[in-house]
Amino acid sequence: MFAKLIELFLTFAKVGVMTFGGGYAMLPILQREVVENKGWASEEELTDYFAIGQCTPGVIAVNTATFIGRKSFGVVGGVVATLGVVFPSLVILSLLAGVITQFSELAWVKNAFAGIRVCVCVLIFNAVWKLGKKAVIDKWTWAIFLLVAAGAVFTKLSPVVFVLFAGVCGVVLRALPGAGGGKDGAAK
Repeated sequence: MFAKLIELFLTFAKVGVMTFGGGYAMLPILQREVVENKGWASEEELTDYFAIGQCTPGVIAVNTATFIGRKSFGVVGGVVATLGVVFPSLVILSLLAGVITQFSELAWVKNAFAGIRVCVCVLIFNAVWKLGKKAVIDKWTWAIFLLVAAGAVFTKLSPVVFVLFAGVCGVVLRALPGAGGGKDGAAK
């Protein structure tokens, strides 16, 4: 069990050290490491954890790591995964804190961060595309997707509202005759 916890810590430390741009940027890395390489969660579970992580207090990356660690290895796993994902940032920020203000105004540093932001957008888009292919599977899920997308673009509502709305829609659609019962009980 100790070896599995070390593997969990190192996996999330790897995710933490490669996550530039915030919690959303970790999604493609999490998908590869946790879903494809380790099998600790399915793509659907990862999407669920990410959605719940966005609705709960705290950082999405930390919340998602906690959910995955807890699911795979219990409470201790949740703690170990959480420590793993924050450890690299803690070390890097501690080292950079003293010098970042001195270099942040340099043109090449600004340009490097501008390039990194573009890269992060592409990585997020790729992860959303992969997860979307599994989540948006029929006319009902397309309808939910389009309503939430429009709401997110045209309003300033909290993401919690959108997640709750989509959850209620899923429950209602599942209860309607002829509308529910897709794969794994998902709404059709």
